[in-house]
Amino acid sequence: MKPRMPTPAPQTIDRAKAIERLVDLLSISAPTGEEKPVADYLTAAALAAGVPREAVQVDDAVSRIPLPCQTGNLIVSLPGTAPGPRRLLVAHMDTVPLARNAEPVVSGDKIVSLGQTALGGDDRTGVAALLTAIVEMRRQALPHPPVTFLFTVREESGLRGAAAVRLESLGSPTLAFNFDGGLPNEVTTGATGSKRIDIRVRGVAAHAGVHPERGVSAVAVFAAAAAELDKGGWLGLVRRPEAAGTSNIGVIEAGDATNVVTERLLARAEARSHRPEHLDRIVAEYKSAFAAAASAHRNESGQTGQVEIQVEETYHSFSLKESEPVAQAAISAIRAIGLQPRTRVSNGGLDANWLTRKGLPTVSLGCGQHEIHTTDEYVVIEEYLDACRLALKLATG
Repeated sequence: MKPRMPTPAPQTIDRAKAIERLVDLLSISAPTGEEKPVADYLTAAALAAGVPREAVQVDDAVSRIPLPCQTGNLIVSLPGTAPGPRRLLVAHMDTVPLARNAEPVVSGDKIVSLGQTALGGDDRTGVAALLTAIVEMRRQALPHPPVTFLFTVREESGLRGAAAVRLESLGSPTLAFNFDGGLPNEVTTGATGSKRIDIRVRGVAAHAGVHPERGVSAVAVFAAAAAELDKGGWLGLVRRPEAAGTSNIGVIEAGDATNVVTERLLARAEARSHRPEHLDRIVAEYKSAFAAAASAHRNESGQTGQVEIQVEETYHSFSLKESEPVAQAAISAIRAIGLQPRTRVSNGGLDANWLTRKGLPTVSLGCGQHEIHTTDEYVVIEEYLDACRLALKLATG
C-alpha cells in the first residue's frame, strides 16, 4: 500500500469511465508494431471529447524505424488556455507479444487477464491515464498551459517510436513526463542503457551421417562461446566491482535438417548497464568469446568457423538530478494528489531514455502495473486511478 499524505483532495475524475476506458484499451490486441487499432481508438475518443481534428496527427516515424509499423506516433497538441511553458505527457501504445488477445477482467481491486497471456498493462495503463486527462480537461473545461500528448509505437522493440520522434513536431516542450512502469508516487529519474548484439555464426556443411568430420558445426561454435560467457559471468547478471549490468541471448535460429552439419546460426542478444564503459566491456567479451570459439572449431581440412557480430546502440543510459525542474514538477504534483513521492532508477529502458538524449529531460511515473511481461500481470485499480489524477494534474500545470 502506498503511503498517503494528509494533503488536499485529489483531482476529480470520473472513476467508472476511467476504469471502463482502461478495460477497453486492454482488450485491444495490438502488440509491438501493430498499434494502429490503439491509435484509432485514441483518435476517436479525443475527437468525441471535443479535441479539434487539426490537433490530432500521426507523425512520419515509420519512415525512420527499420521494422514494420502499422502507424507512426500519435500526437495530440493542445494550445494553452493559461500561461506557462509547454508540457509533454508520454505513453507507449504497444505491448509485448505475450499480451496478444488478452482478455481483461475486473477482479476485486485489480484487473487481471483470463487465460495464459500477459495483461498488457504495460503500457495500456499509461495510455488510458493520458486519455483520461484529455477527456477530463475537456469535460471540466480546465485551464491549462500548452500541452502535448505523445503516444509512441514500438517501445517494446527498442524504444523505436521515441527514437524517431522529432521534438519540433511536439511543439518544443520544456517539461516531459513519461507514464509507464512502477507506482504513481515513484519518479524515475534515470534508466539503464542497452546494446543489441546480432551474432551470425557460419560453419561448414557436411553429411552428418556419412562425413561429419568434413563439417564445422555452427551450433558447436555457438555452444562453446555461450558456455564461455556463462562461465566468465558475462551472461545473466553481470556484476563486477566497478559496475553491474545484464546480458541475455534471447533468440537462436539454426539448421534445416538433422542429417546436415549445421552451416549457419543466427542469435540475437542484448546487454544493459547504467555505465557506458561497462556496457562496452560486456559487448567486448561477447566478441572475444565467439571469435575464440570459431577459431577453435575445425574440420579435417583445417577450415574453421566464422563469426560476424553487429552491435546496435538501442538506447543510452541517463541520470537526472532530483533538483531538475521536471523532477521537481513531478514531485510537487504527486504531493498535490495526496501521495508521498520517492525517486528511483530503472534497470529497464524507457521512452524517457531517448527523449532525454534528444535534449528534453524526462522523468517517468508509474500507473499501477505489476508483474509486467508475464502471465501473472495485473493492475491495481486505485494505483491506476492515482496515475489518472496525476496525469491530469501535470497536464493542467
